[in-house]
Amino acid sequence: MLTQTVESYLAVRRACGFKLKSQGNLLRSFAIFSDARGKQHVCSETAIEWAGLAKSVYQRARRLGQVIRFARYIRAEDQSHELPPAVFGSESQPRPIPYIFSQDNIQRLIQAASQYGYRSLRRQTYSTLFALLACTGLRVSESIRLRFDDITPDGLVIRGTKYRKSRLVPLHETAQAGLERYLKQRRSYAPFDDHVFVSLRRKPLLISDVETAFQTAIDKIGLQRGPGLPRPTPHSLRHTFAVRALEACPDGRDHITKHMLTLSTYLGHSKACYTYWYLEATPDLMRNISECCENFIKGGQS
Repeated sequence: MLTQTVESYLAVRRACGFKLKSQGNLLRSFAIFSDARGKQHVCSETAIEWAGLAKSVYQRARRLGQVIRFARYIRAEDQSHELPPAVFGSESQPRPIPYIFSQDNIQRLIQAASQYGYRSLRRQTYSTLFALLACTGLRVSESIRLRFDDITPDGLVIRGTKYRKSRLVPLHETAQAGLERYLKQRRSYAPFDDHVFVSLRRKPLLISDVETAFQTAIDKIGLQRGPGLPRPTPHSLRHTFAVRALEACPDGRDHITKHMLTLSTYLGHSKACYTYWYLEATPDLMRNISECCENFIKGGQS
């Protein structure tokens, strides 16, 4: 039964540190689909049929890619399993162009969050949260998991992040003071929960809560964007932080290398290439790069 083989495969990979939540669900779906057709081994035709049930080409490629990786693993013990061809193309999808906030729009966003809703902790919660995202570049998931003990004199301890790594995020004294002001009101609001940010339900915030509050604030300030341009999301505050940090990078190859590595570690990226992506994704940074290259070439010829 493929179902049992899938569970064994997932157990091995999870033991190596992979979470495989959505991937596990996909492979279980494929196993059930195959078992229903009497297939005890991976069959290319069945895999392609199952993957083809997805709506978009990207989703089909992603589904089939999971089966291909699974098949490579189990073929090491049993060559009866077929290795499906990647008929739907590459799984990789171009990353969307990030929305970059101006300093003025960040201030307007935080101000709008501090004025929306009832005169309750909600106003302070979201204005403090958005300010923290803007000045630290944290992921939304990292910020809503923060607990009281994670706030230290040296900064925020971000535990078990996206890649199961922990890191320390230093805070500017103004950010530390703002967080302390919020906590003075928050501690008595939900004394039996130690999450830093809580909802009106006195429970930890959900990502959907943050997205709703963010969109409400965006609508309130009337943020304009042209057709075809990226849509601002809570994650845009992280993008903005990264881009501003890169813009502040000093000249010189050694300085740039150290700056990139430091920023990559600070943001919790698993690879430095994920930090370099911001260079090619931001027109202002690309323009700076092209100007530096042009000046270098001119200088070399003169």
